[in-house]
Amino acid sequence: MEKPDWLVAMKRYEKISNSRSVRELLNSLLPYFALFAAMYGAILLRLPYVVVLLMSIPAAGFLVRIFIILHDCGHYSFSNDSRINAIFGYICGVLTFNSFPDFRRSHAIHHATVGNLDKRGIGDVWTMTVSEYQASSRPHRALYRFIRNPVVLFLVLAPLDFIVLARFWHSYSRKSDIIGTMATNLAIAAIVVIATLTMGIGPYLAIQLPIMYFAGVVGVWLFFIQHQFPGVYWVCDSEWNQIKASLLGSSFYDRPSLLRWFSGNIGFHHVHHLNPRIPNYMLKECAQSVRETQVVKPITLRMGFKSLRLHLYDEELGTLIGFREARRKLKPGRP
Repeated sequence: MEKPDWLVAMKRYEKISNSRSVRELLNSLLPYFALFAAMYGAILLRLPYVVVLLMSIPAAGFLVRIFIILHDCGHYSFSNDSRINAIFGYICGVLTFNSFPDFRRSHAIHHATVGNLDKRGIGDVWTMTVSEYQASSRPHRALYRFIRNPVVLFLVLAPLDFIVLARFWHSYSRKSDIIGTMATNLAIAAIVVIATLTMGIGPYLAIQLPIMYFAGVVGVWLFFIQHQFPGVYWVCDSEWNQIKASLLGSSFYDRPSLLRWFSGNIGFHHVHHLNPRIPNYMLKECAQSVRETQVVKPITLRMGFKSLRLHLYDEELGTLIGFREARRKLKPGRP
């Protein structure tokens, strides 16, 4: 299928600046390590642990930025040199407890299948249709309701995903992905050993775990709101269109400038899906310049939280609905 002129024109925003990439790297890594050191200093000074926890919040913000660099490396939009993308992808992967090859693989699948009802399950949040939910057994529905509970999804599973689940490869992983995951795990283990021998395992965990916890919660929330919102595009494979899936299946999450900076402009997610080779620092300019991308209605902070009430995709209505609405569609006698 021939691409429309406006989509082709977006290629001019694939402007990778080496100096800008270095700046992005430094203004993420240096504050992160400085806060890490400050948290250790607070522990040595025996300050109340709440001081450490408070400092872990901005540290988590910088870790999210480091993940965005990993994300750009996975799309080859950090550097024009594939080797540099791989090197810094691995480094950022270790810091964020993510295997760079495994992330790159699953994320590429996500981009190729977003909004496709027949190809769900890789790189996305578990989403069932109303008909699937209705046909499921009681235990299966109970498990789904449990996982889609916001407390469980964000406060329990999100940090576990980064700290524990990311240590394993997947059924679709290739040999290089498996080796990458093992290498990442060994690098993380080496950091833990070095930290144990220097600062002590207790202080290290007291610093690293809350940073990972808050970063995991924010990271999963961002990914959730990018593809879980009223009117989101989901169709069967025979009707699937990549341009529509990018524009209508990915959100424009509009937030204050500081939050947008910490998340590397990833809120312009529809633009990112239209052209993943655009660096994070060019997404806003592209969105403001290409008129066709502005048909996407912004999601504000308040509107974003309303998406927590959406759990199932209604193929008849063509939108996400909540469990309460879905119950009305269930057969009599079924909860």
